[in-house]
Amino acid sequence: MSTQDSTVRFGLVGTGFWAREVHARGVQAHPGSELGGVWGRDPGRTESLAGDLGVAAHADFDELVASVDALAFAVPPDVQAPLAVRAARAGRHLLLEKPVALDAATADEVVAAADAGGVSSVVFFTERFVPEREAWLQGLAERDCRGGRAVWLASLKTPDNPFAHSPWRQEHGGLWDVGPHALSVLLPVLGPVVDVAGAQGEADLVHLVLTHESGATSTAHLSLTMPPAATQAGLSFYDEDGWYDRPEVEGDAVKAHTLAVGELVDAVRAGRSDHRCDVRFGAEVVRVLERAQRVVGRHV
Repeated sequence: MSTQDSTVRFGLVGTGFWAREVHARGVQAHPGSELGGVWGRDPGRTESLAGDLGVAAHADFDELVASVDALAFAVPPDVQAPLAVRAARAGRHLLLEKPVALDAATADEVVAAADAGGVSSVVFFTERFVPEREAWLQGLAERDCRGGRAVWLASLKTPDNPFAHSPWRQEHGGLWDVGPHALSVLLPVLGPVVDVAGAQGEADLVHLVLTHESGATSTAHLSLTMPPAATQAGLSFYDEDGWYDRPEVEGDAVKAHTLAVGELVDAVRAGRSDHRCDVRFGAEVVRVLERAQRVVGRHV
């Protein structure tokens, strides 16, 4: 597809909170896309969500793939990766969740399938689709920043947290859930990571020290199990002129996702496979996470 005004038809993979409240709404909000169907692992939930959205429910994943141009994935990473490979091999474009996979070898399989299929891809690193923050990162990338600090200390224990009972998050912890957020913003400013040191705190708390190819260093502090009163998120970089703190803007996941949808639509229409947050960048993030996992030595 390369026609400038062609509508990109998406299939939704997943039926949970994030699929319903963010992915479905993001696809439906963009004028260049339409939602064509839903597939999920639970047939009852698939039927229910498809009915609410007014689209087709698919009992078979490959049937959904055959009916659309692109897939929006909102499933756990170990489920996402093999399905993304199948979709890419069928020539379908990919809107992926972070992390792309739970190990580098599997992430590389998704990259290889996307390359072989000649498909466009975007990984939905939320921070990279907030315009004010992305512009800030791009500006810093042009400076000679020597270091950075990322803090993603979250809690699954907060009231009404929709991910409180997420099995993969409970198993793999903050490193794999919020770690991708930190890396997605550290790498574009400071460059590729060449060395990782780290320490494990209580529960899933992880402290990482990253050495970048540029010679810069950064730290990342990650958790999903902080006391609710001790949660914190922040991002800062420094150069010879001082520190620069992340702009405080109201976060809106649906708006961010709609922007990601639009950028994938633009890539599909233009026949481009490269994007600042494409599957190759997603795999780079997974490689750093895997290295960090070996350093800290355990999941939780």
